[in-house]
Amino acid sequence: MVFMHRRKLLKRLDSQKIREAIQAAERKTSGEIRVSVSPFFYGKVRPVAEKAFRRLGMSNTRQRNGILFFIVPSRRRFVVLGDEGIHAKVGQEFWEHIAGAMSEKFRKGDFTDGLIKGIEEVGEHLAAHFPYDPLSDANELPDDVDFVRKKKKQDN
Repeated sequence: MVFMHRRKLLKRLDSQKIREAIQAAERKTSGEIRVSVSPFFYGKVRPVAEKAFRRLGMSNTRQRNGILFFIVPSRRRFVVLGDEGIHAKVGQEFWEHIAGAMSEKFRKGDFTDGLIKGIEEVGEHLAAHFPYDPLSDANELPDDVDFVRKKKKQDN
């Protein structure tokens, strides 16, 4: 992955195209997809991604089929997490495949297309295992990109 300061990434990250990709994928499935971009932090990325997964309510979907793309540009790291419903269907190898496909695009500096490629691929797998039902499906989670803000220290 290519090192890039968060502001540069945000300038190169087309939130509207990502939102549209999420909406297109979710028109084929009852699954839910989110993207979260985090500022720099110390420590392991996966536990923070798991915390974001809970904060964003990813496991609150009826069929436990939410997927989160968690990106930390300043650390050159990202994690793709799937809830237990989809993970049981696709297994760990699938998540590694998605991460590899995204990494190729990210290395070239094409962050929007990397995310869109990942979103499209998980959307296809979600659709295969959790097809869209127009009579019962509801958009359970927002489609907007979540930009995590650093917490300000409060005066005591």
